Amino acid sequence: MYKQVLLVRQDLKLPKGKTAAQAAHAAVEAAHRADKDVYLAWRKEGMAKIALKVEDEKQLYTVIQHAKNAGIATAIITDAGKTTVAPGTVTCGAIGPASEDKIDPLTSELKLL
Repeated sequence: MYKQVLLVRQDLKLPKGKTAAQAAHAAVEAAHRADKDVYLAWRKEGMAKIALKVEDEKQLYTVIQHAKNAGIATAIITDAGKTTVAPGTVTCGAIGPASEDKIDPLTSELKLL
């Protein structure tokens, strides 16, 4: 089974709409970077996405780095700063798509959004 994990910073306290938009940016960007065969398998299975909480920018970067070290596609999103946060603020990230057995060990401690 394949999935993608979206990581949303909780310290920013983003409004729901902003959170959804930023997570969508991360999902698209990471999917674009994924291995083509993995991407196609993930799409065929229904494109599972799990949204998880990270405490802050430091934790986001830590989880993303572990995913990169495991060879999983990742993305980190910085905001343009036109609405609720300053320009260049890192808001969220994404890991995968990848197989659950690669992603789960990296994210099992995180709570659902």
